[in-house]
Amino acid sequence: MRRAFMQVDVFSESAYGGNPLAVVLDGEGVADAAMRTFSRWTHLSETTFVLPPTDPRADYRVRIFTPEGAGVTELPFAGHPTLGTCHAWLERGGRPRRPDMIVQVCGAGLVAVRRAGDGLAFAAPPLIRSGPVEAALLAHIAAILHVEAHTIVDAAWADNGPGWVAVLLRSGEDVLALRPGVVDLDLGVVGPYPPGSSEAFEVRAFFPQDGASTEDPVTGSLNAALADWLLGTGRATAPYVARQGTALGRTGRVHISRDAEGVIWVGGHTTTCITGQVEL
Repeated sequence: MRRAFMQVDVFSESAYGGNPLAVVLDGEGVADAAMRTFSRWTHLSETTFVLPPTDPRADYRVRIFTPEGAGVTELPFAGHPTLGTCHAWLERGGRPRRPDMIVQVCGAGLVAVRRAGDGLAFAAPPLIRSGPVEAALLAHIAAILHVEAHTIVDAAWADNGPGWVAVLLRSGEDVLALRPGVVDLDLGVVGPYPPGSSEAFEVRAFFPQDGASTEDPVTGSLNAALADWLLGTGRATAPYVARQGTALGRTGRVHISRDAEGVIWVGGHTTTCITGQVEL
């Protein structure tokens, strides 16, 4: 059966500068095996399938898949798939129950998405693990990054699902200079730019894949976790903009804000790059 399909660029103001996402807009009736096969075939970091909501408070349900070696893993939550799926659902004619909010349900539960300027923003999920990393892990991280341990300003668990460990370096330039070895954990590295810069931080995301290291172009879940950590420790004030993907030739920009209730919102631009149908 043919299904409506979009490929969306997320977190860049110009098309093809951010992180791509494949979205199948009618996933109802598609077998799990077919979802996994198609997700592996796209060769993108994530592919999503839109389904009718399983919670009466939600506008739609989304399933998120990522290739992992010869297999495919289903994720309970991911940032750029949340924004890209919402963009595709709205562009296809989706009408949210609330005019000021779109609500998706996924493996992690309900996630609120709102329109933010020219883009979309999701409410950052709470951290499920936080706190400083132990000394042995810090030494291991320094070895992976090929830096001296004393050049790491701070490091902490910032796990909101994917298991991120956050590492703060002295500057954005130090982040861009990294040439890491093989990573064996989900590692997010951030460094500040001087006050008054157009972006407050440079961010890079590394994770293991097939025995090697992969760098993600622009990462919503990591930026959400970093915002929780940086704002909570007083190292950042909201709103701010983080830059990611520079080392990969991308132009990712992630907009962080915090509302009066203290909810952190992670936003960015979304652009449809491919639209059509896929045979599943």
